[in-house]
Amino acid sequence: MVTTQPTTLPTAPSQADVRRLGEALHERSDEVRAQTVARAADSGAPLGPPFVRESFERICVLATTTVADWLSGGRPEDGLDAGHEAWQIFGQLAAQRAASLHEVTRRCLYWRDCVNDVLRDSASQLGVPKEVLAQARAMVQVTLDVTLVKMCEEFESERQRTDEELARRQEELAFMATHDPLTGLPNRTLILDRGEQMVVRSRRHRNPVAALSIDVDDFKGINDSLGRAAGDEILRTLTRRLDGVLRGSDGLARVGGDEFVVIADDLALSAGPELVAERLLEAIKEPFHVGDTAVRVTASIGIATGARARVEDLLRDADIAMYRAKWDGKDRYVIFESGMQDVEQTQRELESDLRHALANDEFFLAYQPTFDLHEMNPKGMEALLRWRHAERGVVQPGDFIPVLEQTDMIREVGRWVLEQACAQGACWREQGHELGIAVNVSARQLDRDDLLGEVRDALSVSGLEPGALTLEITETALMRNVEETARRLGAIKQLGVHIAIDDFGTGYSSLAHLQRFPVDSLKIDRSFIAQLTANPEGETLMRTLVQLGKALSIETLAEGIEQQRELTLLREQDCDSGQGFLFARPLDADDVDGFLREWSAARVAITTASEPARQT
Repeated sequence: MVTTQPTTLPTAPSQADVRRLGEALHERSDEVRAQTVARAADSGAPLGPPFVRESFERICVLATTTVADWLSGGRPEDGLDAGHEAWQIFGQLAAQRAASLHEVTRRCLYWRDCVNDVLRDSASQLGVPKEVLAQARAMVQVTLDVTLVKMCEEFESERQRTDEELARRQEELAFMATHDPLTGLPNRTLILDRGEQMVVRSRRHRNPVAALSIDVDDFKGINDSLGRAAGDEILRTLTRRLDGVLRGSDGLARVGGDEFVVIADDLALSAGPELVAERLLEAIKEPFHVGDTAVRVTASIGIATGARARVEDLLRDADIAMYRAKWDGKDRYVIFESGMQDVEQTQRELESDLRHALANDEFFLAYQPTFDLHEMNPKGMEALLRWRHAERGVVQPGDFIPVLEQTDMIREVGRWVLEQACAQGACWREQGHELGIAVNVSARQLDRDDLLGEVRDALSVSGLEPGALTLEITETALMRNVEETARRLGAIKQLGVHIAIDDFGTGYSSLAHLQRFPVDSLKIDRSFIAQLTANPEGETLMRTLVQLGKALSIETLAEGIEQQRELTLLREQDCDSGQGFLFARPLDADDVDGFLREWSAARVAITTASEPARQT
C-alpha cells in the first residue's frame, strides 16, 4: 500500500504531464471501480446489503472522476459538491449501522491504492517522469485525507441526530406503551402498576381500597349501527365524563375496547365505592350526540373492596361482579361477594375440557394471510389456534387461550401448533407457493430452553426452510426475563428463523431493550391501525412506529387492516407489510390454494383503490 505526503503543485513544465495522467485516469475510472470491488471482495469482509455496495461503487466512480478532473487542470474546490455527497453518504451508512465506520474507512484505502496502481501503470505507458507520478499520488492522498476527516465529522453529526431521534421516539413509545391511544388514559399496564402501589399503601395505613370494573352495555351494537368512528367518539366523550366524576387521586384506565377500570383508596365512608358507582352510572346515562343523532348508553359496574394480596386479585373480583351486573339486567352496579366464585368453577370446567382437547384431536389451525404492501402480493400465513369442542362448539380464542397461558398446557399445545404449521408451510412451498409461515410463541414457551430443540425438530421433520419460519412473540413476553430471552432468541436466530414482535406498542419495553433482541419485524398492534382514520394523532402515531422500524432496519407489519382508507394511509407511510379482514379472514388450510388463485383479481381492485391517495 502506497502512502505519500502532499507536495506543492507541480511547476509549469510538468503540469502537462499531470494533465495527461488525469485524462488517463478519467478513461480508466471503471477499471478503478472494478479493482476496488475485487480487492474488497478478496478481503472476506462483506460491506452489507446490496444498496450499501451500490452506494460505495457509485461514490468510488465519483471520487475517481473528481481526482481525474483535478489532475486534468481543474480546481480542488470544483469537487466540493461531489465530496459533500460522498462524505454524507459514508457518514450516514456508518451512523445508521448499515456499514461499520471501520469497513467504510477500509474501502476508502482500497480505492486510494487502486487509483495509485492505475496511475503508476498509466505513467509507465505515457512515459511521464517519476516526480509527476509522485505529484499525482500526493493529490490523491490529499483527496483521501479530506474525505476521511469530513466523513468522520459527518458520522458524528449523523450519529448524534440519529441518537436524538431515537431518544425522542423512545419517549413517545414509552407513553404509548402505558396509555390508550384513543382516550389518552392509562392502559392496563400502567393501572396495574399504580394499583399495586395503592394496595401497598392500603395495607400500610389500613385505609380501604376499591376497584370498579366498568363495561359499556351492548357497545358492539353501537359500532355496528353507527360505525366505528362514531363509537370511538362516544368512548372519548365517555372518558371525559368518567374523569369528571372522579377525584384527582383516583386511578382511571381503559383496559379494553369498551372496558374501563377505576381504582380508589382512602374512602372515608363505607358506602364510598357505591356512591362513586352511582355517579358514574348517572354520568354515562346522559345522551351522547353523534352528528344529529342522540345515543343513549348504559354500563354495568362491578365493585371489589377489602384487602387483597395483589391488585390483580382486586380487579379479578371486580370483573366477576361486573359480569354478575350484566347477568342481573345491566345498567347497574354489583358488589363482589364470595359466592360469585361460580365463575371460577366455570373456568375450572373449561380447563378440564382443554386438558383432553389435544388428545381428542379437537384443536385445528386457521391461517391468515400477510401481504407485501408495496407489491400487494401474499407473502406469508400466520397460524392461528382454534378449538372445536363436541358440546361447546367452536370456542373463541379469547375464551380458552388465556386458560392455556395460565397453565403449563400452552407448552404442549404450542409445540403441536409449531409442528403442524411447519408441516403445512412446507406443503404449500412444495406446491409452488413461496409463502412464509408465522407461529405465535407464548411467554411460557419462551421461558424454557426446550424451545430451541422444538423449533429445530419441527423444521427437520417438516423439511421447511428455516428462513420461511417466523416466531411471533409479544412485547410483554420479551420483557419477562430480558437476559435469558435474548440468549434463547439468539440461538434460534442462528438457525435462520425470523423473529417478530407481536402486538408492538402495547407492552412496556424500551429501544435499548429492543436492540438487544435479534428482531426482524415489528407487528404494530391493531389498536393503532384503528386510530389511523379516527383522528390526526392516529396518523402521527403510526408514522412514528413505521419510522422507528426504518431507523432500526426492522420490517414493519400492520395487523388488523379493515378499511380501504387504512390501507391507503399505511402505503403512504411506507409500511412494509400488513394483514387484516380487508384482505382475508382466517382461512382453513384447504381454502388457501383457492384464495391464492383468486387473489390476482382482488388485488387489482384493492390496489387501485389505494393508489390515488398514495400518489398525491
